[in-house]
Amino acid sequence: MPLSPSVERAYTPSPIPGVGWLRSRVNIDALVLLSVLGCQLMVVVDATIVNVALPDIQRSLDFSTSSLSWVLNAYTLTFGGLLLLGARLGDILGRRSTFLGGLTVFLAASAFGGLSTDSSMLLVARALQGVGAAIAAPAALALLMTRFPEGPQRTRALALFTAVSIGGFSLGLVVGGALVEWLDWRWVFFVNLPIGAAVLVAGMFSLPQTARRPGTFDLQGALYSTIGIGAIVYGLVHAAEQSWSSPVTVVALTVGAALLVAFVLTETRAAAPITPLRLFASVPRSSAHAGRLVMVAGFMGMMFFLTQYMQEVLHYGPLETGLAYLPMTAATFASSQITARILVSRFSNRALLLAAFSAAAGGLFWLSALDAHTSYASLVGPFVLVGAGGGMAFLSLTTAALRGVHPDDAGAASGVVNTAQQLGGTVGLAIMVAVFGAATRGLPASSDTFAHGMTVTVLVAGSLLVAGGVLMAATQGERREPSLDVALAANPSQR
Repeated sequence: MPLSPSVERAYTPSPIPGVGWLRSRVNIDALVLLSVLGCQLMVVVDATIVNVALPDIQRSLDFSTSSLSWVLNAYTLTFGGLLLLGARLGDILGRRSTFLGGLTVFLAASAFGGLSTDSSMLLVARALQGVGAAIAAPAALALLMTRFPEGPQRTRALALFTAVSIGGFSLGLVVGGALVEWLDWRWVFFVNLPIGAAVLVAGMFSLPQTARRPGTFDLQGALYSTIGIGAIVYGLVHAAEQSWSSPVTVVALTVGAALLVAFVLTETRAAAPITPLRLFASVPRSSAHAGRLVMVAGFMGMMFFLTQYMQEVLHYGPLETGLAYLPMTAATFASSQITARILVSRFSNRALLLAAFSAAAGGLFWLSALDAHTSYASLVGPFVLVGAGGGMAFLSLTTAALRGVHPDDAGAASGVVNTAQQLGGTVGLAIMVAVFGAATRGLPASSDTFAHGMTVTVLVAGSLLVAGGVLMAATQGERREPSLDVALAANPSQR
């Protein structure tokens, strides 16, 4: 598939000997997709795969109950705080080099985590995993944007990216449950090594280098954005652990908000801003970021409590819990592919997003009918509805968020997409923990009490998605994309 002229000029040949010969004999598009999707899979799976291993980790490394949550939060904090900085590094140093470098840090940290002998060592490893993910993830999405020009080819690639992004959450629970049950908790970290090695090799042979951009590095903007987003993430994490009225929560959120305001003001004056504000000039693009934050907030809040519900109330094992999510994963993949091939050419982005948010919200409202005696059969219908809505929504949101972005801004745009997703998960968890606490306060600890608290949280999550659907109806346009099948019929050589 030929690159657009503006993109092709941005590439330089790979310095690895023999790559030119290899490229003439393999499907480079497939290897690029393997690299990008493999990286995204590891980054997303790592947010959930550790969940089911937490009890074993606590016993093995003598974590206290209060410190155990930082096995998750250390990753969240560094990943969320450094995303915009990581995106800018790709623009300055070249996206291929940044992608491979970030992935190498992530894999080294994974090995370090699996070899941990005490709690401090594991927390350092988790923080370093977040650093590597923050560097690699924006570069991966930017490489996908520049390799596949806007239109049906990018829609197909983004459909697969969407399926991996959403399906990875439930896949992490399945894989984590299997590894803990059959092997050892350390394998939730070691499993990244063979996958990452394959991604590194594919990336080294398929990803051409993008040209470095001249100019100064926006150190002030990088400092404000990194500390500001980090403070917001920390404040939300602390709110979920303690309370919204905690002095630490209030101070962290206030400092974070103030630094982000300073960041915006800095970017209006910077010669080479870390995040060009022109990325937010488009209303549909900006609302797509808001829609992603809301959708992820609803999803993560649901999965956090539903996972506990299946284990604590329905008494599923870790592997059973992960397998229970497979209907949602299958619906997500099918929905994203059907949307890419058929629906994008028949319906406007506004109509697709309204339908997607409505379907996902309907699934969450359906889940609110659960109680302490629900059978698994009652979960399948809501799971399919939520997965179908998510697959359609995330593809449409990603397409809207990246539409019209110049190749020079691909890294920054990808960083914003990833930041919205990361903040959405943190915001959703903090809100749902507060809602669950309010719904169960004063009630005796029991399966019925937990089931009651969970049904209230999914009602709130569903209401968030209703609000997101209203926002999409008000801000998204009537543009339709050509479907993949239409494009291939017009140009069979792209098959």
